[in-house]
Amino acid sequence: MSVRSDVTGGSESAEKADSRVLVDEVRVEWRLLWRSRIDDKVRAEGIANQDFSLLFVERGTVIIASRDFKPLDLKAILRLHDVQNVDRFVSPHPSVGGWHKFARTVLNKQRRARKWKVSSRASGRSRKKNLQLKNGGRGWLHFRMEK
Repeated sequence: MSVRSDVTGGSESAEKADSRVLVDEVRVEWRLLWRSRIDDKVRAEGIANQDFSLLFVERGTVIIASRDFKPLDLKAILRLHDVQNVDRFVSPHPSVGGWHKFARTVLNKQRRARKWKVSSRASGRSRKKNLQLKNGGRGWLHFRMEK
């Protein structure tokens, strides 16, 4: 191994490890923020109940609201921490792509294998023939009140 690879490889791997640790810490705080928020049902908003220094969120900050609100963005927070290649650490929004969109577009459209066989239409029709008819077969809408 050459001296050059030791110098560049060592510092780059240390930087990657540091950024990975930072991203993991930010993710832990991100999950804790959303799990421990206070939901104000009167004002229809969610409020942070603690200070989250890595997320730049103070206690009492509105983190989710129904209108006139800019939501928190994990990618923007990581960019503020000068994390390189943010897209590698954060999965894309479901509307753009990723596992959630794959599940919505591909898996939900597939036909499901049924555990039991559906009875034929003929047996369904014969079952309806055996039911008692309302008002002699005229139905409820055609019912006339006798005077």
